[in-house]
Amino acid sequence: MNRNRWILAALLVLLIAAVYDNYGNELKTLLGFENKSAPAAGEEQSVSALVAKNALKPGTKAPKFSLVGLDGQTYEVGGKRDKPLLVNFWASWCDPCKEEAPDLVKMADKFSDQLDVYAVNVTFYDKLEDAKGFVENYGYKFPVLLDEKEELYRKYNGIAFPTNVLIDADGTIRDVIVGTLSPEELEAKIKKLLNV
Repeated sequence: MNRNRWILAALLVLLIAAVYDNYGNELKTLLGFENKSAPAAGEEQSVSALVAKNALKPGTKAPKFSLVGLDGQTYEVGGKRDKPLLVNFWASWCDPCKEEAPDLVKMADKFSDQLDVYAVNVTFYDKLEDAKGFVENYGYKFPVLLDEKEELYRKYNGIAFPTNVLIDADGTIRDVIVGTLSPEELEAKIKKLLNV
């Protein structure tokens, strides 16, 4: 009986190694982990193809949602708004999210009269206490919404952290940014959304 357990354990290890060998870098990229190695030939295409297939398309209406924030208030999106909106999907363990956080704070402050920012913590993949620590550490002053069941992330076809969705005042998606941008690139996209 013990011999069978060891054989099954060895087979399981081999199976996991084979899956990781074939899909490890794609899984890291899709889950928001930094991939330090250069992609193998064809690998970048498959990730790009997956992003293109699943991403929301600019020019389409933003999916409606209603979520509770860390402040206890309910925030709703759908249809016309007073100001354009940047929806940022993130998790506290995500290194690119940590890199992007100071830039989001600066952009939210700089464009506060013209742009709303909602930071959506996909709490389904995170811990609430870690998310609260992240918000405090980076000084988020804009609403932080909690997607505890991953419903909004799925509705927005999320595939990686961070993802930023730029929505105009009519409720139309103008841009979807998967991953991080330089502060200058992010600001340029925000200015384009705001027509400034």
